[in-house]
Amino acid sequence: MGAWKRTCRYFERPGKENTDDVVQAVLGRLEVGDLQTVIVSSTTGYTALKFAGALSKRMRKESPPEAKITLVSVAETPLIREWGHEYPCLPPETRDELERRGVTVVDRVPYLFHSSVLDQSRWKAPSPEEIVRDTLYAFGQGLKVAVEVALIAVASGYVEPFHDVIAVGGTSRGADTAIVVRGTFPNHVLSQDGNKRLVIHEILCKPI
Repeated sequence: MGAWKRTCRYFERPGKENTDDVVQAVLGRLEVGDLQTVIVSSTTGYTALKFAGALSKRMRKESPPEAKITLVSVAETPLIREWGHEYPCLPPETRDELERRGVTVVDRVPYLFHSSVLDQSRWKAPSPEEIVRDTLYAFGQGLKVAVEVALIAVASGYVEPFHDVIAVGGTSRGADTAIVVRGTFPNHVLSQDGNKRLVIHEILCKPI
């Protein structure tokens, strides 16, 4: 078996100020040449526009198929109103700009880790979604979000399942985490089929 060195960037604290460094980490990983899909969490479109600008040359229609990058932006869902935020969070003009640049915008779909029928129920039994969610939180909010948007993109039919992608998440705003993960359907996260279950292959960057 071979071995190789790859860099993982660690940020002193989570948050939006790490976004540019996350973009650079993703660009560096794309240079390896084995990945062509980037999925980002983007509430207001800020993060998605950052990536669209950095990847513009490789998103063009005339790019060679083996070099062309697909950028998918996953926006917030209506449930965010339950936490005191206005919805929609993505301004229409920003959405239009993203789509003009070739970004696939995913919205109006449920959060996968906050949509259990037991989440707000009077019974206190934990749901499987909560257990997976809180386990991922042990690595940071950004990593949990990165996994969630990868699953949402597959479950919504925007990304083919069972392929490796780069997924980007953040803490509140912007980006602070990027991973290489096998995209899959939510019901295969813990699948007995080793070729279909969720696998986080690499952590490209995250807050300490």
